[in-house]
Amino acid sequence: MQTTLIFLGLGIAAATLASILWSIAVPDRRIWPPRRYTVMTPVLVWVPTLSLFGILIVLGIWGWGDLALAGWLRFGVGIPLILVGNFVVWSEVAHFGIPQTGGAEGTLRTAGMYRYSRNPQYVADIAIVGGWIILTSARPALMVGMAGILVLIAAPFAEEPWLKEKYGSEFEEYRASTRRFL
Repeated sequence: MQTTLIFLGLGIAAATLASILWSIAVPDRRIWPPRRYTVMTPVLVWVPTLSLFGILIVLGIWGWGDLALAGWLRFGVGIPLILVGNFVVWSEVAHFGIPQTGGAEGTLRTAGMYRYSRNPQYVADIAIVGGWIILTSARPALMVGMAGILVLIAAPFAEEPWLKEKYGSEFEEYRASTRRFL
């Protein structure tokens, strides 16, 4: 069962990364962000996302402690990364709402955590996944989590051309004054 979950998690990450890379290479036929937000968009966005996080949770529990990481690192770094990451993600989701977080068109946000990063939700998700990898010290969670982190790093490169197209000079000014990640 563990092997099946590893392959499923890696498959979800690979399919997501492929759609992001496609969107970067062929922006006029992009997959992410969606060209139109429909009834199916939340299903196509949230089912893989929540599935991948669920798989990471299960793999972390099953492999708990199989990597030799010190307890102070696991609990002193892993837990704070998870907590801070969740605070950032959910505070920004509260401002955007679930639809805009999932690809619906909205407004350009430059306040809140977006003052410090053009992609604070991705940075926070990376912190959550990294924190979980550290906390669980589980080899299977490490494998799937690193694939997920790669997806989170790539996603902004598909979004930024879309943001430039939608918000024009407002986005250009914001991009010039705010870092992509940290």
